[in-house]
Amino acid sequence: MSIISKDIQQAASILRTDDIVAIPTETVYGLAGNIYSETAIKKIFSTKLRPFFNPLIVHIPSVDDLPEIVSYIPDKAKLLAEAFWPGSMTLVLKKQAKIPDLITAKKDTVAVRVPNHPVTLALLEEIEFPLAAPSANPFGSISPTKPEHVEHYFKNDIKQVLDGGACMNGIESTIIGFEGDEPIVYRFGALALEVIEAVVGPVKVKTKDEISPEAPGMLERHYAPSTKTILTDDLEDVVENYSNKRIGILAFRNKLNREVSSQIILSETGNLEEAASRLYDALHQLDHENIDIIIAERLPNHGLGKSINDRLERATK
Repeated sequence: MSIISKDIQQAASILRTDDIVAIPTETVYGLAGNIYSETAIKKIFSTKLRPFFNPLIVHIPSVDDLPEIVSYIPDKAKLLAEAFWPGSMTLVLKKQAKIPDLITAKKDTVAVRVPNHPVTLALLEEIEFPLAAPSANPFGSISPTKPEHVEHYFKNDIKQVLDGGACMNGIESTIIGFEGDEPIVYRFGALALEVIEAVVGPVKVKTKDEISPEAPGMLERHYAPSTKTILTDDLEDVVENYSNKRIGILAFRNKLNREVSSQIILSETGNLEEAASRLYDALHQLDHENIDIIIAERLPNHGLGKSINDRLERATK
């Protein structure tokens, strides 16, 4: 029996019992629980097999709720929230004392965003607490962008996947923290760096930390298929090197004119938004085929291409 359901009231009821559900956002599906329930938050970590040093993102229904979660909002954070919420941007700010250390990996900052998905916004309005919601996948594996992806991972572990259809943006939120009052990007994501800088000017970038990450998505290996994956600028050359293997190709816009086991094009028109929205689903498809290796093509390294390349680089470590 499927655990996929559109019943928002059911999801709210499950969450009120200190349990967890999977929720849709415009980026990826999240594994969600009440931020003030230690039972629920521990269940998120144990279900995902996620290390406790990796902080979670808090989801709130409106920018008006931000002062409940954080103790200080820099001027540039206000500009960013006004410009991009609801949307695919997470802010890392000084937390209110009541925010549990479990959520923040004992840091004095908390990651928070307003998701841009009608189903989850309706759920957040229905319940009496914010939700912590990392991606709904086992730690390190490919993020889910369809309810079926989550069901495949967790059908025996959770009671409901709240069905919001396929995720529109298809990669995680961009995470922005602050050094003093100046923004710093901790994770490339569905909001391009150039778009952020158009609002607040140049920002620093620090997107990797293996020991004590300031935000999710900063570990070297992440978002990875179980199938060996290689990232290259030259598909033709690398495919030749593995001609004795069953190959799956993930290409940006042009099909490679040779026989391989499987081949997926992210965007035949070269549209980076379309490529981002299809990335994880394509990796799920290839990972479920009978192949020895996935060879992925590096995208143009600007706009969302930078975010897609970031995910592919971490998938190939």
